[in-house]
Amino acid sequence: MKSRLSPFVLSMLIFGFAFLYLPIFSMIVYSFNASRMVTVWDSVHSPTLAWYLELFGNDEILEAAQLSFRIAAVSATGAVILATLAAFALVRYRRFRWRGLFGVLTTAPMVLPEVITGLSLLLLFVALEQWTGWPPGRGAATITIAHVTFCMAYAIVVIQARLATVDRSLEEAAMDLGARPWKVFMVITLPLILPAIASAWMLSFILSWDDIVITSFVSGPGSTTLPQLVFSKVRLGVSPDINALATILVGLVSVCVAVAGAVMMRTERRRLRDAQIATGAH
Repeated sequence: MKSRLSPFVLSMLIFGFAFLYLPIFSMIVYSFNASRMVTVWDSVHSPTLAWYLELFGNDEILEAAQLSFRIAAVSATGAVILATLAAFALVRYRRFRWRGLFGVLTTAPMVLPEVITGLSLLLLFVALEQWTGWPPGRGAATITIAHVTFCMAYAIVVIQARLATVDRSLEEAAMDLGARPWKVFMVITLPLILPAIASAWMLSFILSWDDIVITSFVSGPGSTTLPQLVFSKVRLGVSPDINALATILVGLVSVCVAVAGAVMMRTERRRLRDAQIATGAH
């Protein structure tokens, strides 16, 4: 017998979704508004695509978006690689010295205030520049290193949780058949944890793309990311082209989430089908 939601739970659910998504829907609607006042709807000339055309002609926004994309892609890749190595150390090598301290340090950026993280990284980069001459000022390189630092903490949690559930008997069977550890990792372990790695990469990409607090500490002239640019524009008043930019980002995220969900559902169905075939064979 199926249980039904109570009126209170249903009303709270509707209120929660409305609270989250009605402002986004309103922003999308007003991105097609012909008026320059984002809170006043021009019923005579609306809807219009003028703000989208103006957005694609804005070199400042396009350059900031390209910089944010490059930094987010590199940061996510570096964070996932380091997180995978750290997850293996924490899951597969449980008795090495200082394991507890290592586990705390890898996840510390998740709980530290971003202001503290940004300030400490700024002091580190300044000290390194004085001692070694690198990095020469603040820019895309320092932003990328900073983003790898805090994105790695989130990626470790995702990959470690998946790695802990991997059946090690599959790896042991492969090694009994003569496979070397690197071959076992590439053929068996990596495909099993690949969904978690992909999820960690996407999470790290979004965190890097969206960050503004830490970026404000470690960035310099000529390295303005898209969130920084949007924040500086919003402080002077929201312009219609910002609504258009936000609408495009919402659309891209929605497409990525839909594609990722479809791929994961297809993979899960294939796994269940293979399990049923294996069970039937026995």
